[in-house]
Amino acid sequence: MGIFRQIGEYLYIKKKDPNAPNTQWVKYMHGINRISIFLFLLAMIILIVKLVRH
Repeated sequence: MGIFRQIGEYLYIKKKDPNAPNTQWVKYMHGINRISIFLFLLAMIILIVKLVRH
């Protein structure tokens, strides 16, 4: 699976792969990855806003 497809799944852009393993630990890992991607995007938006305002 490609990294862009995985990020698309984390951001709810693409549907999840039905053949992928679905254990409790995989759910935790995907949840943490999803949170980190959202925080990264939020930080990038804040940095862009700060650069535009100056």
